[in-house]
Amino acid sequence: MDYLSLQNGSDIRGVAMEGIAGQNVNLTEQACRDIGRGFAVWLKERLKKDALRVAIGRDSRLSGPALSGWLGEALASEGVAVTDFGMASTPAMFMSTVTEGFLFDASVMITASHLPFNRNGFKFFTQNGGLEKQDIKAILTLAASDVHTGLPAAQASCGSFMPVYAGILCRKVREATGLERPLEGLKIVVDAGNGAGGFYAAEVLEPLGADTTGSRFLEPDGAFPNHIPNPENEAAMAAITEAVKENKADLGIIFDTDVDRAGAVLSDGSELNRNRLIAMMAAILLREHPGTTIVTDSITSTGLAAFIAAHGGVHHRFKRGYRNVINESIRLNAEGHDSQLAMETSGHGALKENYFLDDGAYLVTRLLIELSRGRREGYTLQSLIADLKEPEESSEFRMNLLLPDFVPYGNDILEKLLPFAAAQPGWTLAPNNFEGVRVNLDGDHGNGWFLLRMSLHDPLMPLNMESDSAGGVKVIARELYPFLAQFDRLDTASLAEFIR
Repeated sequence: MDYLSLQNGSDIRGVAMEGIAGQNVNLTEQACRDIGRGFAVWLKERLKKDALRVAIGRDSRLSGPALSGWLGEALASEGVAVTDFGMASTPAMFMSTVTEGFLFDASVMITASHLPFNRNGFKFFTQNGGLEKQDIKAILTLAASDVHTGLPAAQASCGSFMPVYAGILCRKVREATGLERPLEGLKIVVDAGNGAGGFYAAEVLEPLGADTTGSRFLEPDGAFPNHIPNPENEAAMAAITEAVKENKADLGIIFDTDVDRAGAVLSDGSELNRNRLIAMMAAILLREHPGTTIVTDSITSTGLAAFIAAHGGVHHRFKRGYRNVINESIRLNAEGHDSQLAMETSGHGALKENYFLDDGAYLVTRLLIELSRGRREGYTLQSLIADLKEPEESSEFRMNLLLPDFVPYGNDILEKLLPFAAAQPGWTLAPNNFEGVRVNLDGDHGNGWFLLRMSLHDPLMPLNMESDSAGGVKVIARELYPFLAQFDRLDTASLAEFIR
């Protein structure tokens, strides 16, 4: 098969098991073994060494044990010493490459994030962080070849790292607060969505003194019987909000399947995700690093930009894609511009102080430190974002591009939108825009903004709109619709229904 079709940006993803009609398995045993061989060859060439050690972990997906076994056997047969950590989180797998006593040459996390139960995939790390798109392409190209390392077979063994990783998080809180049990007297509930994040309740919160009674779906179950483990999912956020209210909790925490993303619910039942979570982290980090640059994805709100500026920071709105956001923050630092946070509205958040690793558990751990500090000094988490202006309305429409060669067609739409938008009364092209076309509209034309862009991977164009006035999103949609409707291979049916 065409292994390059398994590439999903800087990850590998595919269908790993039957169960959904029309979705045939393409992450087969042979594919996994070939990918393992390709990774071994790539790693040997990249590191210029023969004695290689790789750690493997997986989330709760039903196909995880089989994929782990196939990948591990392939690596070992190519001379790579393999340690299988079993159930793990994506951030923990990276940490196994930089933690004293472990220091693996590389690690692999078997996960497909929040995708349906039949999907799975691989994320790769070295001590320099996650692999880039070009690295994944190189590994898949090697997988499709017949190249081998030429090394004698190595051993595969089992090990444990999650308790070590949990200990790192606990130590972070204790050192920051100066207390052994800084969460004593606080009730904090966790919703792991039956993914890999259940460890956080028993191995982080409880040792720090928190009461986790009322936590939900901590047991791993790759069928995900309760809700999609995704902080962006409406049902998932409703579940953790309900848990907070029922248990009168001081904080609710929700993770995605592999714990590289997180969201939260405050004690008053308000959600802490998307722009609000970025604002919270920005407020914390700007107090510690005045003037730092906060890099976000392209769909963050004008209210967040104003919030960051009001707190003395610089907002750098960049492209969608967590690797894009992280790499942009790293680039700014390399050029001498301090940037402490790179964060997407999806919940991917990476801090300079933590290897620029998008780690949902670390992000939440920073909230715990602030929660403990606020209790001692007399402020709440809610107060940190009290001045964040939020839009009255927001909507997203994902419009399919109905042709095989969709990229040129979509780019043509964007190119034609630029002069069209510049000519419209009350419309202003947003400055310093790095993705798609973003337009600000005045009070007579919707009092907000829209962003039309190409999807990172799929044949569709997302349209995001926000307004500071009730009914404003519909005004924006009505003004934009006639332009979009002239492109017959762009499916605008959902937008047409909305403005009807």
